[in-house]
Amino acid sequence: MPSELTVNLQVELALRLLLGLVLGAAIGLERELDRQPAGFRTHSLVALGACLFTIVSGYAFLGSGADPTRIAAQIVTGIGFIGAGAVLQYQGHIRGLTTAASLWAVAAIGMTAGAGLYSLAVLGAVLVLVVLSLLDRFEAYARRRMGLPANDDHTHPRGVSPRGSEGHMEDLE
Repeated sequence: MPSELTVNLQVELALRLLLGLVLGAAIGLERELDRQPAGFRTHSLVALGACLFTIVSGYAFLGSGADPTRIAAQIVTGIGFIGAGAVLQYQGHIRGLTTAASLWAVAAIGMTAGAGLYSLAVLGAVLVLVVLSLLDRFEAYARRRMGLPANDDHTHPRGVSPRGSEGHMEDLE
């Protein structure tokens, strides 16, 4: 471990981890309240893991000549794999795409917190929450106003899930 990691820097890095976790948890809570399969714990862990990987890539190999961007690139690849697992096709409809996108965004927020860009990480989390909650309501309102049918491929407002009352993946089988 490099000698540059003073106690103050280690506290700073711990705060980055905490911020990444809290922001991921906030978005995960929104997903959990919408009864999505990837919720509170999953989003928390993705943000925390991305944050930790970002910190490791920036500080663990100082002076070694290693390229710190290589780990960041692998975070994106790993999240693509996790996101692909969240997307399902069921009776001609795609399900889970918004959840996969929110996991991708949470990884970016975790990386941003890990890089120490606090304001940007918080703003990113707020914007993700706006997209997940407010835009869903706006879309439902616009569909009603234009006389369009409800979009069953999309997350419904609180308490209503296209997967049934339980909102679990088993309900699709």
